[in-house]
Amino acid sequence: MKYALYLTILLAAAPVAAGGSDFVVIANASVGDAKISRAELKQIYLGTKTSFDGHSVEAVIAQSGTFHERFISACLGKTETGLRNYFRNLVFSGKGSMPRSFATSAEVVRYVSKTPGAIGYVDSGADLTGVTTLTLH
Repeated sequence: MKYALYLTILLAAAPVAAGGSDFVVIANASVGDAKISRAELKQIYLGTKTSFDGHSVEAVIAQSGTFHERFISACLGKTETGLRNYFRNLVFSGKGSMPRSFATSAEVVRYVSKTPGAIGYVDSGADLTGVTTLTLH
């Protein structure tokens, strides 16, 4: 049983650990730096950091999809349910709010391209016209 669980976790993390993934982190051109650490990205998405490279930032999320699940697991260390509960607790305690969410990668790209400070993630096959790609390090 332990072996099966270990193998499942290993296989789920393999594309991210190997450097490949099915998501791309994007930002509005106003954000600046093309590199961001996973720790900084996690802080931005969990609401504990509101600026990056001297600019105010706004995190936006996808509503579903394999790339969404991969992102929240690899970058936020959470499951879909865990992320939803985290934001519910923030909202109910008055300490934060849910980030804007969009149904498709195209909607995320459109919003991020037009909104100064916006950061999002999309499917790796999405058209990235108008946004900057952030490299995770």
